[in-house]
Amino acid sequence: MRILVTGGAGFIGSHYVRALLDDAYPQAVGARVTVLDKLTYSGNRESLPASSDRLDFVHGDVCDAELLRELLPGHDSIVHFAAESHVDRSIAAAADFVRTNVVGTQVLLDAARMAGIGRIVHVSTDEVYGTIPTGSWTETWPLRPNSPYAASKAASDLMVRSYARTHGLDVSITRCSNNYGTYQHTEKLIPLFVTNLLEGRQVPLYGDGHNVREWLHVQDHCRAVEAVRAKGRAGEIYNVGGGTELTNLDLVHRLLDLCGADESAIRRVADRLGHDDRYSLDGTKIREELGFEPEVPFDQGLAETVGWYRDNPGWWKDVKRRQEEAR
Repeated sequence: MRILVTGGAGFIGSHYVRALLDDAYPQAVGARVTVLDKLTYSGNRESLPASSDRLDFVHGDVCDAELLRELLPGHDSIVHFAAESHVDRSIAAAADFVRTNVVGTQVLLDAARMAGIGRIVHVSTDEVYGTIPTGSWTETWPLRPNSPYAASKAASDLMVRSYARTHGLDVSITRCSNNYGTYQHTEKLIPLFVTNLLEGRQVPLYGDGHNVREWLHVQDHCRAVEAVRAKGRAGEIYNVGGGTELTNLDLVHRLLDLCGADESAIRRVADRLGHDDRYSLDGTKIREELGFEPEVPFDQGLAETVGWYRDNPGWWKDVKRRQEEAR
């Protein structure tokens, strides 16, 4: 078996690749893996194994149709993680999000169709649904994105649906809640706040901090993606929630405790434009069809994540330096 992973040097993609190479998934033992990654600011070759006789790394752009036509033949599956994903960046400059998330997905689907790829998983986000005051989204909920990032992912989801219906591609969509874990870029909330606190700096909290997010450990997310790749139905959508809902303020207090800081480390900043109030996914479908349940308890996973950033400053200090130099 040969699996192509787009965006495989990013946070979630690199976890999925390492799990494949560690034979963590019984249905993919021995699989060869090709990683396609543009290595933008959020991609890091150091998040992948330095070498493996089952890993091929290709530095390239998912929008490069000629490259994809050369690369895809011989692969059995594609798992499509490649995306621009930071909401704040999309508010400031949406064009890159449209190019990578919408056009890149369309180019990949065309190349997959021409290469006769047997199975594709498109990794999306709960943010395509917008915001929900009570209850939880099912997979049939209308798409009402509220940020340029979320709109670009919703558009890519619709592109995937159209290729499944029009061309009969064997493609499924996953929509996950907020991920956390090791190797996550320091622009995201948990690694930004943890690394700031480890450096004795304040953490910037949007507004009153009462926006609610549902949290999912990255290892659980990757298990769900692989379950969908192996057993998911063509043309179907699968929500992947972590089951732990917290306000951003509650999360910050947990991070303060884990890092030995107090409330003086919180710096209130103006709220994000179009800030969604609450996310919550109904995971009944993936649980009943594919038997998926999250396994990592949130408090355990969060403590282990903080411990990893504390023990690996060599990884994140360089990432953070490049991030701040680019501002």
